[in-house]
Amino acid sequence: MNNIAIIIITYNRPEDMLALAKNIVELDGKEQYLEKVIIVNNNSTKDYSLVEAFIESHKEVNFKYIASPENLGVSKGRNFAIAQATAPFLFMLDDDCEIKEKYALQTIDGLFASNPKTGIISIKVEYFQNGQMQQNAFPHKNFKKYKDLQNFQTYYFAGGAHIVRKQVMEEVGNYPSNFFYGMEEYDLSYRILNAGYAIEYNAGITMLHKESPEGRQATKEKIKGMWLNKSIVAYTYLPKWYFYTTAFMWSLFYLSKTKFDLIGCLGNWGAVFKISKIAKRTPLTKRTLQYLNKVEARLWY
Repeated sequence: MNNIAIIIITYNRPEDMLALAKNIVELDGKEQYLEKVIIVNNNSTKDYSLVEAFIESHKEVNFKYIASPENLGVSKGRNFAIAQATAPFLFMLDDDCEIKEKYALQTIDGLFASNPKTGIISIKVEYFQNGQMQQNAFPHKNFKKYKDLQNFQTYYFAGGAHIVRKQVMEEVGNYPSNFFYGMEEYDLSYRILNAGYAIEYNAGITMLHKESPEGRQATKEKIKGMWLNKSIVAYTYLPKWYFYTTAFMWSLFYLSKTKFDLIGCLGNWGAVFKISKIAKRTPLTKRTLQYLNKVEARLWY
């Protein structure tokens, strides 16, 4: 059958990557369901020799380890890896995680078989350290209302823990290659929804994330990139009012996170003002906007 390819983009976390490789080897049904495990080393500066040795010693799993000569970023790295896979379902994972359920591969195969119009499934994410749900990896902004549901339709997916139909990627296109870091989930989500597919959350599969519950401190450049990318997404797909509110609210977020870095804020506003010259508007259909309203999507920032 071999319906699933696992794709991991790794950078400077050899210990975590080794633990994840060991975790994958222990999954039930890997001979039946797992086509390939594609690991792209995104030009890491740390030693991955233990990871390479482990892969070499476990031929029962079809590992494909690729050392990239440059840091491709998240989107380009995934796009590069997707080209190496032929399985109908692509399981995207961060390198600093483990899969909780040994039967996860069987679950994935069954979930997609039950609904042919599901394009992406976003899975549950818990902190590895304490088992609590990771709110900023939950695919709905109304966390309190939706957190206890086993499954529901939603409007975006968690970037580090999702499964996508390869056929859908071939139909709507890959992750946006011009987004080095952040917000690629929203860009791909809107294209998938506009093509008539649904995005679902399912708590039957759990990613145990080794990120600290206190979170990671984003750099000024990362926040700038997320602000610009989210503004590009809003300009491209949503009614223009949402572009204005998104750009403004993210500028306030940037100021709050950078101790009022006014110079950096004004510089990024310059890039935001140029979006109309570099991005082409392809507004969502009325049907897609109705879907977003139905699933209570937060669109204004």
